[in-house]
Amino acid sequence: MKRLYKLYIAAAVLLMAGGCKKYLDINTNPAVPQTSKAELLLPPILFQMTNGTSQDYRFIWKITQNLIGASTDDGSIAFEKHTFVRSSDNGGVIWRMTYVDLGLNLENLINDAVANQKYEYAAIGYAIKAWAYQQTTDLYGPIILDEAFTPGMLRFPYHDQPEVYAKVRYYCEQSLKYSTMKSPLNYATQLASITGDGIYKGDMAKWRKFVYAIYALQYSHLVNKPEFKTMYADSVVKYTDLSFANEAESATVYFSAASTDDTNPFGPTLGYINPSGPTATYYGRISTTILNYLAGGVRGVPTTNPTSSLDPRLSRMLPASTATATLGRYIAGVPTQGSSTSGLPIVFGSIPAGATTYNGKYIFADAARYPIMTYSQLQFTKAEALFLQGKTADAFTAYRAGISGHMVFCNTYGRASKTPDPLITDAEINTYLASNEVAQNAATLTLADIMGQKYIAQWGWAGLEQWSDIRKHHYSATVFRQFYQIPTADLLLGGKYAYRFRPRYNSEYVWNSEELRKWGGLDVDYMTKETWFSQP
Repeated sequence: MKRLYKLYIAAAVLLMAGGCKKYLDINTNPAVPQTSKAELLLPPILFQMTNGTSQDYRFIWKITQNLIGASTDDGSIAFEKHTFVRSSDNGGVIWRMTYVDLGLNLENLINDAVANQKYEYAAIGYAIKAWAYQQTTDLYGPIILDEAFTPGMLRFPYHDQPEVYAKVRYYCEQSLKYSTMKSPLNYATQLASITGDGIYKGDMAKWRKFVYAIYALQYSHLVNKPEFKTMYADSVVKYTDLSFANEAESATVYFSAASTDDTNPFGPTLGYINPSGPTATYYGRISTTILNYLAGGVRGVPTTNPTSSLDPRLSRMLPASTATATLGRYIAGVPTQGSSTSGLPIVFGSIPAGATTYNGKYIFADAARYPIMTYSQLQFTKAEALFLQGKTADAFTAYRAGISGHMVFCNTYGRASKTPDPLITDAEINTYLASNEVAQNAATLTLADIMGQKYIAQWGWAGLEQWSDIRKHHYSATVFRQFYQIPTADLLLGGKYAYRFRPRYNSEYVWNSEELRKWGGLDVDYMTKETWFSQP
């Protein structure tokens, strides 16, 4: 997959460089066609879904406290303190993903698929476009819409979230329309091959479920709108029920790890989380937030530096310390405090004796599938919507399904390490479900129960959706019991939490600053300005 991505980048450089028009003018040789086939464009597009999100998730995780750094230098600690690195593209890769790395590649896929009746590819293309624009607006707020690919334009207007959310739903509608149409030619073999559809192998029923998941998550962001209880919550439930039936239908991108060209970006080989090798301190360290949730803190008081937990996911998701003083214990660092915790493990675990690289752990392994959206995530989304409507009995059912589903997720997608952890057994699951960490009936269910379990289920992969949850509940310590409430003095943008990322520096702040000025994007505290989706 990545080999095709490299070919795409080479072509993109030619097409998007200053001599773009000249290249197109002379490009009349049929050996160098001006149009690209959808079949060839899909694999690099799927890779870019993982490449783009994984790079920005490293910074989003610092804000959501999924993963932190083990250093207190300004660059490492900036996002943990809800600020940014000046004149840097850190936090701008999803912007690049949507407009460049997917960009014309995705537009060409859709155009070729529609023009040449490759309806399955058209459905997949529109589904990915809807997903990408939803990601982009939820990270940055106002973004570029249709003007992004207008020939000759050098500066681009932004559109606010209500318009972008509506356009995402339009892309979803287009995907659903094409997914029910049959192409004159049969592309099933191509889609099912290793150079085809690396998510669903061309199964259009599952791609429709992917689209329904986008709808469900979008409507779930709007809990603060006056229409939520009477309208949007029903849409969350409706589209969740139309979406994934179990974890086997979750949207995940396949990687074989047969070579570095086909390796999960979250694995140890590509180095996104450990860019400078085993001693890197910038990313990938365990925070007290996730450890406390897994060590008894969903409903109770978490055990400090435990060696085990009633929650069987602790040992499957997190590595234990290998430092002499804390050997075999699960330890974590407090967000914003960096290296004050010695021996803080990285998510990959330890390097085996005699080896030079990590085996990987949980979904942080070279051959792990890369999650995009999952069944358990959506069950908690449904539970939240029902709970806010006062339908606690139905919320309780979805909540329990989410917990069980995530146990299956761990067993299905979390064992790609070269030395995988044991499967979570039915006995372990049943013991946990019967414990004080889990609500035992609808009457005792709380929003913190639902969102705490959703935090666990989304940990380590759903960076942006995790942050959307936290933002829409305004960093509430009541809703997120183990979220470390950062002292005001440590929040570097006027003592306020962040609600958006700044757009990509090298395109927007260098070339499109006048448009940014209209939206307040040149203000130092722009990151703390709340976006539309979480406002009343």
